Amino acid sequence: MIALVAVVAGVLGLVVGFLVNRAAGRFPWAARGAEPHGGAQPRAVRLPLVEVATAALFVLTAIRFGPSAELPAFLYLAGAAVLLTLIDLQHRLLPDRVVLPSVAIGVVLLAVAALPHGHWPALIRGVSAGVVLFVLFFVMALISPASLGVGDVKLAALLGLYLGWLGWNAVLLGAVAGFVVQAVLALGLLATRRVGLRSELPFGPAMLAGAALVIAFGGSSALLG
Repeated sequence: MIALVAVVAGVLGLVVGFLVNRAAGRFPWAARGAEPHGGAQPRAVRLPLVEVATAALFVLTAIRFGPSAELPAFLYLAGAAVLLTLIDLQHRLLPDRVVLPSVAIGVVLLAVAALPHGHWPALIRGVSAGVVLFVLFFVMALISPASLGVGDVKLAALLGLYLGWLGWNAVLLGAVAGFVVQAVLALGLLATRRVGLRSELPFGPAMLAGAALVIAFGGSSALLG
């Protein structure tokens, strides 16, 4: 059953990756999504890197959660994470049009996952963790606005929701992991002279990568615990 779910998730990931690549390539989005001249279909990254990477991420997510009620919620997070990573890397921005609806959709999907067996404590913990990380990152942004942006603060709420679903340990690890990933990336880029000491790196991709590592290896499923 897990193998079948993984195959289906992989195919879905290819489709989502194709759509996400196009969406990121068209950013910033016009009010009515005006088409470029010549009928071109811009992509953020040349085929098939994003599509294959998204499919692989979906497969890993399916293997991690199996045919569970929470799988759709975490697949949605995976797709949103790819889109946010592409946009933040290219534009240094985490758009509200992605982050804010993702929070609402995440709450709905996790509520659906909690419904069959009454796992409401996990949902309440997730919402609470989202609020806690939002407040924590908001305070840090006030203290050091050059290090954290408003988009990072809102992304913290989204990640807190999902990490909180898994447990408070996952919330703590996920919050710290983002800074660790960012430090490792910065050191690597400095060592290869791709950035300077005064260069500013987007923090969103590191936050997402750190949360992904914790979800994959550091948190147990709320439906199993």
